[in-house]
Amino acid sequence: MSTITLDQHVSDIVTATPQSADLFRSLRIDYCCGGKLPLRKAAIERGLEPEDVLAQVLQVSEKQETRQQLEPASFGEKTLIAFIQEKYHAGLREELPLLAPYITKVARVHGDHHSHLLRVQEIFKLLRSELIDHTDDEDANVFPLILDYLDAPTAAKKESLAPHVTELEQEHDNAGRLLHELREITDNFTPPTEACGTYRLVYARLEQFEKETFEHVHLENNVLFERVRAAL
Repeated sequence: MSTITLDQHVSDIVTATPQSADLFRSLRIDYCCGGKLPLRKAAIERGLEPEDVLAQVLQVSEKQETRQQLEPASFGEKTLIAFIQEKYHAGLREELPLLAPYITKVARVHGDHHSHLLRVQEIFKLLRSELIDHTDDEDANVFPLILDYLDAPTAAKKESLAPHVTELEQEHDNAGRLLHELREITDNFTPPTEACGTYRLVYARLEQFEKETFEHVHLENNVLFERVRAAL
């Protein structure tokens, strides 16, 4: 269970739960330069009820913890696909648009002196476009084909499905290469000592994005697609 309290500094809450930055941003609570304030004081200064703000922060934190506690590799195919769609596909569609403004801001403000941030922005744009197209294709086309084939396999369905699985794995490989480059150029997502709060937030959330993408790809390549191959 989360141990976040009203006495914790806003900046420390964002460090522990990076997604809470979106909530603070919407509430206009400064988690960056003015983040060294207890949550209670920061809420009061914005004219907000501290307990209400804490409840919202706990919701964000508990949602993240719940997602991390599930063990999906033992799920049946229908449940596994539903889990992938709920945690990873929905998570991408939620996180990528929220993260984009922070990356744009950091590249604009710091790109002149930290030129690698411009490449970070380019990689993120590529990943955002490719992964959204990828997950849309899975949801609309490939996952229904998988479930239909596993439920009632035929030679025609096998011929239709096999190229899709190969293409998805190739797209996973490309995303992996981009994420590898991202980790390299950010020195393992280690911000410089003088980095501001938003700079640090971007690195923390990119690292979380990398972690969840690798988990996502693992479940598809090594669990779901392996089951499909065994049935093909």
